[in-house]
Amino acid sequence: MMNRLPIQSMRRRAALKASAAAAGALAFPSLLRANDKPGELIVRAWGGAWGDALKAGVADPFTEATGIKVRLDFTEDNEIKPKIWSAVDQGRIPPIHVNWDTSTNATISALRGVTVDLSDLPNLEGLLPLAKPAGLEGYPLVNTYAYVYVCAYRPEAFPDGPPTSWKTMLDPKYKGRIALYDDGIGFNPIAVIAGGGTFDDIPDNMEPGYEFYRQLKANEPLLGEDSDFTTWFQNGEIDLACTISVNARAARQNGIDVQWTVPEEGCKVDTDGLWIPRGLPENEEFWAKEFVNFALSREAQEKWCSLLGLPPVFPGIAPPEDLVDDLSYPTKPEDFARLVSVPSPVLVENQPKWFARFNEIFQG
Repeated sequence: MMNRLPIQSMRRRAALKASAAAAGALAFPSLLRANDKPGELIVRAWGGAWGDALKAGVADPFTEATGIKVRLDFTEDNEIKPKIWSAVDQGRIPPIHVNWDTSTNATISALRGVTVDLSDLPNLEGLLPLAKPAGLEGYPLVNTYAYVYVCAYRPEAFPDGPPTSWKTMLDPKYKGRIALYDDGIGFNPIAVIAGGGTFDDIPDNMEPGYEFYRQLKANEPLLGEDSDFTTWFQNGEIDLACTISVNARAARQNGIDVQWTVPEEGCKVDTDGLWIPRGLPENEEFWAKEFVNFALSREAQEKWCSLLGLPPVFPGIAPPEDLVDDLSYPTKPEDFARLVSVPSPVLVENQPKWFARFNEIFQG
């Protein structure tokens, strides 16, 4: 799995000192719990450009408004999951307060019953339908934005224009200069289409995708995580990659000539979300909810998602200037129609099998 490297209630006087936007984004239904502030909140996060955006857009403004320090924990998402599950099962306090997670992973934890219900968060009202987790009752997690696994490339390696098909990965001229996530996340459904199958083959007939992988293995693709993609592009080590647009955009913002496109087979679109593990002390759960609630406010969504370059679930926020009319920043139904979306329940059931088969082909 990719490692996207890594609130006492405010008294009246403190509330007046906080910005109006931040204060309005927080809710204090219980003065007893609100007054009993924890020393810090621990939020599991991805690092690199991801963690930088969360810190600047959510964590730092939250600390400024409440006085509670937010510590980002960059433990890999699949490594933290069993630790949380074990703590909940054994009645111990979980190792983190908030988990920033893929919606698929979060759904797995929700189905296991280890997540806190977030239905009472005031800032849920008025969010885009994208915020509601699919196939689940209530809000055991809340989606925070959408993202696209784009075809990122170095223009110098493609002087005739961007690659129009994912089959370009099979060209021997790019041997050793192609990159995928180390479990195929974001590309497994696309590989089926690139391998001659159709969307209707997913998930019951993944063989076209596995055959595509067998051919691709000869080109010795690099396998890594989010931080690796940014580094590889910065060092000029790869020409073509399936990666989330955030990574390619971060490289470009650091002066690297990187572009991205949506090939004819499409690109996978997905969501990330936030959830809170059960078993926290009452006051810590209260302030963890306040953190999530603040992350859904216009103030936080506008800055956080703008820094990431991803479409937020808060409506009416304009995209960053460099992403206007960019399909990697889908905002309209016709944008999403050109992308490939696999429902979270399907991913929950099938993704572990896809990961295992990917590893068997590339690393076996």
